[in-house]
Amino acid sequence: MKSRRIVTGITAVVAMTALAACGGDADTNGNGGGDEQAEENFTSELIFATGGTAGVYYPFGGELATIYENEIEDISVNYVESGGSAENVGQIYQEEWQIGFSDNGTTNLAVNGELPGLEGENLDNLGWIGNLYPEALHIVVREDSGYDSVADLEGATIAVGDAGSGTRITSDKVLESYGLEEGDYETEVTDFGSSTEMLADGQIDATMFVVGTPVAGLTQISAQTDVKLLSLDDDVAQEVEGSGSETVYDIPTDAYDFLEEDVQTVAVFAAIIASTTQVSEDVGYEITKATFENADDITVEAAQFIDIEEALLGIGDIPLHPGAERYFEEEGIELP
Repeated sequence: MKSRRIVTGITAVVAMTALAACGGDADTNGNGGGDEQAEENFTSELIFATGGTAGVYYPFGGELATIYENEIEDISVNYVESGGSAENVGQIYQEEWQIGFSDNGTTNLAVNGELPGLEGENLDNLGWIGNLYPEALHIVVREDSGYDSVADLEGATIAVGDAGSGTRITSDKVLESYGLEEGDYETEVTDFGSSTEMLADGQIDATMFVVGTPVAGLTQISAQTDVKLLSLDDDVAQEVEGSGSETVYDIPTDAYDFLEEDVQTVAVFAAIIASTTQVSEDVGYEITKATFENADDITVEAAQFIDIEEALLGIGDIPLHPGAERYFEEEGIELP
């Protein structure tokens, strides 16, 4: 059985609106309905939520979907393009999708009822499978733009991430740390791939996105357009780190041909999240096992960072999926 891409017609905005409208009615979807109801909701037909096609999540999810189908008996895994972390956790909560990528910052906000637009709504069926790799905030401008700092972006048109993405959460934090509120700049809400094309065409002045490093889309656009990455000032990087799940991070010089020195930014951690109401303990165990024991077969560059010793990095308040917990206990990983 081969995994395949499926295209969803539901947008991030519609998904989040529907989720907000359901607040408190989780029992109708199997959340909080007791062990018997939860068991009846377990499924072997999984939808894997990824991200935009120009980022790392999408090809990574495609390879993982294939690995899961090859390694785990009697399941099917179809991977879907999405708006990103926030949409993914929302759809898993709604039991529309069963497994997916989300950065640790977005997921921590979700389980604590602090996800922007859904404040007070605790997404309580999200289970941590494992940390995969760091995702760095990239702030990209054209080389000839005259922008040397994020502080210079007042009045600029900035792509701040797609609707339903973790990028939007981090980009807002950074801009606010520089004293830039909405209204001080023009906001463009779009996916990473579209934003780099818009930057090259001069339709926007800057694009911000959180992604595994290096990302092919930036490598490709930089071969056609002279671009540069803006560094964060020390005080801003430290402030953002202290405000949530981000950590200070350097994009190394060798990540992109156009870099002449390391770029200071912040990063979150890409993780796999699975539903605790639709993905059984046994399937969760097999997914975790297949992820960490087949990492060397994944061709996406970010897979080089997969390390079972760091599987719980960034977990914060996110509950472990019972299947992941069993696997890590067997492997002698110290649990939180």
